[in-house]
Amino acid sequence: MSGPLLIRGSVSVPESELMWRFSRSSGPGGQHVNTSDSQAELRFDLARTTALPEAWRRRALERLAPRLVDGVLVVRASEHRSQWRNRETAAARLASLLASATAPPPAPRRPTRIPRGINERRLRVKKQRSDTKRSRGNRDWD
Repeated sequence: MSGPLLIRGSVSVPESELMWRFSRSSGPGGQHVNTSDSQAELRFDLARTTALPEAWRRRALERLAPRLVDGVLVVRASEHRSQWRNRETAAARLASLLASATAPPPAPRRPTRIPRGINERRLRVKKQRSDTKRSRGNRDWD
């Protein structure tokens, strides 16, 4: 990953605001496993960033509050054996998180009424089913 991280539209986070850290991945061992730092950890200081518009930053801080530690968003990736692929995965995950957290709220739902014909048909079918079941019982076959 090189260059700015594209969030949505023309808004991007410059690489200078991203902090990378690498460590050994957990999981099953194997040749070369104890010497490679393949887990990628990407940190982004959401509270102090100037890359996002103010409204987006506030919205993201509110929506991602449970994930933040002192205003810093941390994303880890260790699915791949290669550090480079884990870097790409972590960057994509951060971009996706920020894009969904900064998205505008959906339009409010306008409640609608059920049309009278549909409701009457439902009640008519319900009544027919009830009559069918009622007619099955209380028979004297003697």
